Amino acid sequence: MTNADAFPRLTRRADLVAGLAEDRQWDVAIIGGGATGLGVALDAALRGFSVVLIESHDFASGTSSRATKLVHGGVRYLAQGNLPLVREALHERAHLLHNAPHLAQPLAFVMPAYRWWEAPFYGIGLKMYDVLAGQDGLGSTEFLGRQQTLQCLPGVQARGLLGGVKYWDGQFDDARVALALARTAAAQGALLVNHCAATALIHEAGRVAGVVCEDHETGQAYPLRARCVINATGVWVDVLRQKDGEATGRPARPMVAPSQGVHLMVDREFLPGDHALLVPKTADGRVLFAVPWLGKLILGTTDTPRHDLAREPRPFADEVAFILSESARYLNRAPTRGDVRSCWVGLRPLVKSPQDGEDDTKGLSREHTVLVSRSGLVTVTGGKWTTYRAMAEDVLQKCMDETLLPSRSGGASTHLFLVGAQGQRGAARPLSAVPGLSVYGNEAGAVSGLPGAQRPLGGGLTEAMVRFAVRHEYARTVEDVLARRSRLLFLDARLAGEMASEVGAIVGEETGRDPEIAAFEVLARKYLELPVQ
Repeated sequence: MTNADAFPRLTRRADLVAGLAEDRQWDVAIIGGGATGLGVALDAALRGFSVVLIESHDFASGTSSRATKLVHGGVRYLAQGNLPLVREALHERAHLLHNAPHLAQPLAFVMPAYRWWEAPFYGIGLKMYDVLAGQDGLGSTEFLGRQQTLQCLPGVQARGLLGGVKYWDGQFDDARVALALARTAAAQGALLVNHCAATALIHEAGRVAGVVCEDHETGQAYPLRARCVINATGVWVDVLRQKDGEATGRPARPMVAPSQGVHLMVDREFLPGDHALLVPKTADGRVLFAVPWLGKLILGTTDTPRHDLAREPRPFADEVAFILSESARYLNRAPTRGDVRSCWVGLRPLVKSPQDGEDDTKGLSREHTVLVSRSGLVTVTGGKWTTYRAMAEDVLQKCMDETLLPSRSGGASTHLFLVGAQGQRGAARPLSAVPGLSVYGNEAGAVSGLPGAQRPLGGGLTEAMVRFAVRHEYARTVEDVLARRSRLLFLDARLAGEMASEVGAIVGEETGRDPEIAAFEVLARKYLELPVQ
């Protein structure tokens, strides 16, 4: 897996579509190409099951590319007393950092203290965080004096600062980890096809027997027969559950209450250095992060109920105002609306119990849920990126418990290097740095050997990277490249829009089809637009 020819057929579109057309029965058909679906695909393939996965848009194009970029146990869940969830996430954090060291690294966080009780109060809780992590800990929690805090957080508000608490978590490039999962699953024999939507479920004698999908590029429909069909569509799981209920005469009760998380990207000058800032309790009780990432600074996040399921949700005016006003309280120089380089929104699939309302998503479960309908449709939703691997194991165990699949031992994904990771621990540039070729890990040589290796396009991207994205990373449109193979849309939407034509020309040359430049330019403008109250 160290040269460009190592994956000659795994991501070529014609071969993928030919795989959909095969007359066969799959062991597992997965609908949804986010963190959860991709994790299930990899785990199932490692167990020797035949696996097909379809994704209506691009891999990780929904919630899974719009996280706060943290690989974490969840300090806020510790405060809520959910110790089992925190313990599981801390151990899974260690697995992700090990399996994708070129895309995920430890990151130090500092909680600044402006009242006498804050440092001891939060410090004691974070010491518990260390205990729960055990041997998987990334570093010990430290109490900091005023000067130490200022050294770790240059740019933090100095007026009234008493000290702080430093602890460790991790961060990652969410969309590129998703892509690494897809490519690793493909290397294990799974068939994964993006831009291919599930249009119907196949039922026979009241049981789910497969799914019908439609290739976005040709409009061709393909029936995929499978012993086990897994609905891993995140906030959209209820759509398929309702289709299943309509076909079997058993209406499905909605199980997801979407919560919206807004993030603002600004320049690093607002908080220079390699430490992240965490405010555990803002004016309205929410958490505020200021996280260095790929040369910029992420400010967020919110937790707001949302009652629609937009593919491209946009922030509410009060959410933007909240993030900016709270940032102004803790940063020496207050970011303004004009400083925002990009604004993105993710929808969290929070699981509600029968008594849950939909107006306070902060109180809903962050844990994942696996359900099997009477017809045999398996649905998984909830959870978070950090625990994707454990979620996949739980899904497959449920499938085996329900005799949808034969019993086979797992665990192979626990210490499995993802594509590009082999031998990369400590070698990749930290995610706080400007993005570049290092994200390809041991495939950097393959990228460098392609045409245009030395021709820079801007934003850390070269012509060769774009060609590699199409040939070996499933990219089909300019958005696939500039939003998820490169993260430029999230870092600097204006620059991404300006680069669309040049990048699109290369994508079109590689695919032989419309790279959808105009649509991306509209999208880039939306990432720059902030609502006015």
